Order: sequence, then C-alpha cells, then structure tokens
Amino acid sequence: MKFDTAHDADPGKEFEMYCSKLDRQGVRYVIEENKLQDDGSIVVKIRKQYNAYKTEGYLD
Repeated sequence: MKFDTAHDADPGKEFEMYCSKLDRQGVRYVIEENKLQDDGSIVVKIRKQYNAYKTEGYLD
C-alpha cells in the first residue's frame, strides 16, 4: 500500500489511522516492510487476514 502526500495529507497519520482501523475491526495483520520515499510518501508491504478465514501459520 502507498500512503502519499496528495492533497496535503500526512502519510504517517494516514498509516496510523489505517492500522487503528484494522485493530478496531479485529483484523490480524503483519507489516513486513515500511519504507519512506523521497517524496515523503510511505510504502508499506502488509499481509492481512481477509474475511474470517483461519490464518494458521500465515500471520505467525
């Protein structure tokens, strides 16, 4: 996912809000990579649970 600086957005805050939303919804996720780009945007590689399927070993 890419959190960019379009329309004067704060990518760090957008990323925090996205993670908070996942936490509130009870979605399991793992952040594999988090890179700050030259233009100020943040690129995140994330694995997350979809639907209510079991994630045996996938998110460990």
